[in-house]
Amino acid sequence: MSNVLHLFLLSSLGSVIALIGGVVFLYNKRWSAVLKKHSTPFAAGVLITVSLIGLLPEAVELLDSFAYTIVLLTFFATYIFEHTLFGIHHHEGENRHCQHKSSVPLVIIGDTIHNFIDGVTIGVSFLLTPGLGLVTAISTFLHEVPHEIGDFGILLTAGWKRKKIIIVNLISALVTIIGAFLVFYLNVGDSVIGAMLAVAAGIFLYLGASDFLPSIERESSSKMQAIFPLLLGAIIMMAALLLIPHS
Repeated sequence: MSNVLHLFLLSSLGSVIALIGGVVFLYNKRWSAVLKKHSTPFAAGVLITVSLIGLLPEAVELLDSFAYTIVLLTFFATYIFEHTLFGIHHHEGENRHCQHKSSVPLVIIGDTIHNFIDGVTIGVSFLLTPGLGLVTAISTFLHEVPHEIGDFGILLTAGWKRKKIIIVNLISALVTIIGAFLVFYLNVGDSVIGAMLAVAAGIFLYLGASDFLPSIERESSSKMQAIFPLLLGAIIMMAALLLIPHS
């Protein structure tokens, strides 16, 4: 098997195939209903954990303390982007579709950046040794599945059709393959990768903490109903990031 084909299969495993988890939830009516009902707290737990446990430490390792500055600037820039360009202001009486429509572009942008970085990681690992590339691809697959389920839930709650959700996420996932081959053929500096990690961390932190967490109480009939999926999302992602080698 040629190196090009090998790398293509590994990057596909870490991205496109990881969409299977979300697709299963979408087309199982019972699971889809549960996903739609609990998607906001689950996604909040996933995104905040990915930001603080997954992306930020790796950004700091590459950029030192400057990574925190990028996260802070991205956090505020994301707020301005959402509230200026989209003109969204959340009110008590609005429905769930309207509440999440402004978050959709940010979810997709952050996820696409994250996918690109995953591809870069797979590519770098593969260049070191194909075996390490395989381990990285498998670990990327395992931590991407709950992340994709959370994203699918947010898009479903925002009123997106299942077909559109799959197409957009598939396009975003294909960026992983681009990232892998970019590293394979070009030299991507640590500073660029670190900056992208910090930007993705800032976007995810804003979405989880400022968009999704405040809306949980409005959407849940009881506090426990909101807390359980929130903690479940955080615990699943923390386990995936800490127990499975990814860097």
